[in-house]
Amino acid sequence: MSVIKRFDSVLVTGGAGYCGSLLVPQLLDLGYRVTVYDILYFGDHFLPKDHPNLTVVQGDIRDTAKLATAMAGHQAVLHLACISNDASFELDEQLSTTINFDAFEPMVAAAKAAGVRRFVYASSSSVYGVSEQPNVTEDHALLPLTLYSKYKGECETVLKKYTDDGFVGVIYRPATVCGYGPRQRLDLSVNILTNHAVTNGRILVFGGEQLRPNLHIQDYADLCKLLLSAPDELVTDQIFNCGTENLTIRDIAGLVKRVVAEEFPGRADIDIVTTPSDDLRSYHINSDKIFRVLGFKPRHTVEDAVRDLCRAFREGALPDSMSDDWYYNIRTMKRLHAA
Repeated sequence: MSVIKRFDSVLVTGGAGYCGSLLVPQLLDLGYRVTVYDILYFGDHFLPKDHPNLTVVQGDIRDTAKLATAMAGHQAVLHLACISNDASFELDEQLSTTINFDAFEPMVAAAKAAGVRRFVYASSSSVYGVSEQPNVTEDHALLPLTLYSKYKGECETVLKKYTDDGFVGVIYRPATVCGYGPRQRLDLSVNILTNHAVTNGRILVFGGEQLRPNLHIQDYADLCKLLLSAPDELVTDQIFNCGTENLTIRDIAGLVKRVVAEEFPGRADIDIVTTPSDDLRSYHINSDKIFRVLGFKPRHTVEDAVRDLCRAFREGALPDSMSDDWYYNIRTMKRLHAA
């Protein structure tokens, strides 16, 4: 399905995050008027702030009044903001609970009251937890292993309470995102392994047999653009998995080793070291529905993501990749004493 701009204006919570940093400029290129609402833990210097159609509001999504004011005049909301990835709950369970769950229903109610016509919610494929099913579809039971995953699933139910003909809610469950973005994260599986291979010449694998679905960051951005533009009747109250290449962590490590060796010829051989892990998340998602309903199929591979990261390293775009907290969500929030 081709992307046809259905709305003029969109507010993106978390628009200065990893995925938002790539998506927002592309929304502007499509002619949207975009408001980024973000607490800006990682800054906003990578956003095109001189663009006449971009407004950046520094705000906490728990501040419903401020968020409601920012939503005024917008036709769509794309909700990306959260304390992201399962490990974040080691930071502060109460912080993550208030942001990832408690703030959600007031935000949805405020969006509806503000006249927003479409609310696109970024859930997560981690809601499936561990599954032996060969293909996990959208109707698979939710078996969350962490509060992060639990709240992602519970917010889906909250959104459905508010939807009607004038307030369309759509939910997507993306796989683990990988690749290069202007606000880079290096605490996600493919990106972690690539960083270690390039920087240390050594890949440390925790466990290895866990199966993980992956999604290139550009495919993530394309997915968001499509969910903003698809006809109401195709997306209302729908849930879509989206991922490609369900690979074991061990397989990803092998792929990274090969690609980094090709991208940096002449370097010493990269060692792969395996250690036990207590992260048991393992699942194989099926993304047939989004292709069947919306014609969407990811166009980029995990190999593409690794090559994009290698290019960024080679061009000096990722300095101090091991030591700079800016690439790591939990480390940054700890340093900032986020509360």
